[in-house]
Amino acid sequence: MLLRYDPFRELDRMAEQVLGTTTAPRTRSMPMDAYRRGDKVFLHFDLPGVQPDSIELTVERDVLTVSAERAWPEMEGDQLFARERAQGTFSRRVLLGETLDTDKVDARYEDGVLTVAIPVAEQAKPRKVEVHVGEAKTIEA
Repeated sequence: MLLRYDPFRELDRMAEQVLGTTTAPRTRSMPMDAYRRGDKVFLHFDLPGVQPDSIELTVERDVLTVSAERAWPEMEGDQLFARERAQGTFSRRVLLGETLDTDKVDARYEDGVLTVAIPVAEQAKPRKVEVHVGEAKTIEA
């Protein structure tokens, strides 16, 4: 299914620890939930305030990449008091296993959440195996 190890995420965590920024709000984060329901795997990405036309979703081999951009317009003469909401380009990679049918990915964006549904490949679905009765015969050549 999904591979949980993400080397880029680990690098981000290590950089936060080294730079001492672990208590600061994470900028450019894209929280995700992932689960299997029946014959599909669902991924939900939080992308509040993102315009749907800025979302890009690509699949290359077994890697799903989601990227989006969010910007807050500043008007001339604005006096900025605080800027805590993340803006800029967001990107997240998810390693997919070979058991998913990446040719049939479906994506929908609603209420700030991008939902990606990926069907489980036919060869990865459980199937019944016939049990034969009797002795196995070996044929010698």
